[in-house]
Amino acid sequence: MSTIPEHWQALAQHTLDASGLMCPEPVMLLHNVVRDATSGEGIIVIATDPSTERDIPKFCQFLGHALEQRTEIDGTYFYLLRKA
Repeated sequence: MSTIPEHWQALAQHTLDASGLMCPEPVMLLHNVVRDATSGEGIIVIATDPSTERDIPKFCQFLGHALEQRTEIDGTYFYLLRKA
């Protein structure tokens, strides 16, 4: 697994490592993290399922959260979002 982009760590209060999990598990677990987060807090999601490239942005758009950054490093997908 690749490591979280270094500059992201200071921007997030929560990290969800969904590596190895397949759809729909990463989004289901993200719902739990978002529920526990406070408005304005940052959340890093780490995933290896390529479908998260579609699912995480749709999740954010549908629920009004900000997808601030996303990247893929060696087959691992990283998302930085901010709770609405």
